[in-house]
Amino acid sequence: MSEKDVLEILGEKVALGKSATVSFNVAKLHTQNTIDVPVIIERSKKPGPTVLVTAGIHGDEINGVEIVRQIIAKGINKPKKGTIICIPVINVFGFIHMDREFPDGRDLNRVFPGTKGGSLASRVAHKLITEIVPHADLIMDFHTGGADRFNSAQIRIKKKEPILNELAEVFGAPFVYYSKNLNKSFRNTSYKLGIPMLLFEGGKSFNIDATITNTGVNGAKRVLHHLGMLKTNFKVSRPKKATIYISDSKWLRAKYSGMFKASIKINSFVNEGDVIGHITDPYGSFNHFVKAPNSGYIFNINESPLVYQGDAIFHISTKLTE
Repeated sequence: MSEKDVLEILGEKVALGKSATVSFNVAKLHTQNTIDVPVIIERSKKPGPTVLVTAGIHGDEINGVEIVRQIIAKGINKPKKGTIICIPVINVFGFIHMDREFPDGRDLNRVFPGTKGGSLASRVAHKLITEIVPHADLIMDFHTGGADRFNSAQIRIKKKEPILNELAEVFGAPFVYYSKNLNKSFRNTSYKLGIPMLLFEGGKSFNIDATITNTGVNGAKRVLHHLGMLKTNFKVSRPKKATIYISDSKWLRAKYSGMFKASIKINSFVNEGDVIGHITDPYGSFNHFVKAPNSGYIFNINESPLVYQGDAIFHISTKLTE
């Protein structure tokens, strides 16, 4: 077996046809107990692409973690050819404490590529980028909407990227949202390294939604099937509806503070002027009708029953791409 057939990652050597769980050692607790993030590696005997599947960059994004958990539990991560590397929980500190950020108060997704001697979050980002990401030919990163804002299942990619467009279409989420790569994000750093990433968003924090989970798992299966990596015992179904491509959008914010309730469902198409929600007060003396500012698809809804003036309550498309 040649050196090319052996994957050397985090100090471990994994040959073709072998499985391994290696430790992504990030830090120690105050008690000197180590925190080890399992990195689950499955390699086929047949060479092929390497796909990195990640979740839990934000510790409160449980639905993304559940998608990767199912990919592993169902054996989808055991490839017909090539290698699949799964990291279900990158921000294990936040996951333990049910917190979006790291103990140092930093958002991991805003410190990439990180530094070896920086903050805790920066060190984790640096280790991920230098020791794991370079092995990947493709990354699928699973996220969840923040706070009480429920995201429709969507793939986020940069415009004018033929490979990502092709893979996003194969994934088959209800929406593809063209968005710029944010500075110091995992996606932007991977892009600069020349490694394409499909970023999946769906659901809301501290919540597992079956529809979102199924969309994520089925999308991952379609991509792996497209790459010739999915074993033949898994069924691959086409999406029930064609993907909608959103090239521009706007957030609709609350004009008043009060009790909020949406009157339309996520993924709905609305016309300009349609009533899509209500803001009221506890005393029955005030009822504000929230109306759609334009025609478009609603792909994020704030599900909090209480909102303050200026809170984002709906994300609506303003321009679609054919």
